[in-house]
Amino acid sequence: MNINLTGKIALVTGSNAGIGRAVALALASNGAKVGVNCLNNVAQGQEVVAEIQALGGEAVLVQADVTNVEQIDRLVSEVEQALGGTIDILVNNAGHLVQRVPNVDMSEEMYNRIMDVNLKSTVFVSKRVLPGMKEKGYGRIINMTSVAAHNGGGPGGSVYAASKAAVLTFSKGLAKEVAASGITVNNVSPGFIGNTMFHATFTTDTARQATINGIPLQREGTPDDVAGAVLYLASNLAAYVTGETIEINGGMMMR
Repeated sequence: MNINLTGKIALVTGSNAGIGRAVALALASNGAKVGVNCLNNVAQGQEVVAEIQALGGEAVLVQADVTNVEQIDRLVSEVEQALGGTIDILVNNAGHLVQRVPNVDMSEEMYNRIMDVNLKSTVFVSKRVLPGMKEKGYGRIINMTSVAAHNGGGPGGSVYAASKAAVLTFSKGLAKEVAASGITVNNVSPGFIGNTMFHATFTTDTARQATINGIPLQREGTPDDVAGAVLYLASNLAAYVTGETIEINGGMMMR
């Protein structure tokens, strides 16, 4: 049994750095053509494309805001045009805590920003690629939720946690809707993953060490740990898996 994605076209949102970058590289390393996406920091996105090309793979970078439906349409169209076909594998990786805000201080504008980047992007990028997948009778959609969806998140993260819980439940509903078309929909749920802007921005060194001390495997995860699970779900090894969530947290939360 091996993973061979040759001939498949993948789109990974928010793939210029961190988990998204690792996912894009893993898919490309196993033969997929990859659409790389970023909102900002185009230079990072170009570096990911260059890394894939150095591996002998094919990739294209499209800068687009996946909270905007018109830009989502352009993103998918440009990826499909550049890579020569409709998308087979979608990884809805784009997401963000945005800011730690206690609910008593939560503004409508901040609420919308958090929900849009995590839930709206997942819903509408999925919607955009589904017609092509249905036409082929094949598709893999992998959505990014979080351990926060189960435990409510850290301080000031209740709306973020709710958005990730919504992604988890949306994925189950979508899995039922599209199963007859040969499309699977699954979640990956990272715990404490190091080498990401998320924890570099929102987690103090003290909190980081305290969290690691509570993880049975006694280390933080890496973007490659997450990419491995995504690669499995994107492959035919997971052909009979849909509506499921893979927890990648070193045992910090066992279900």
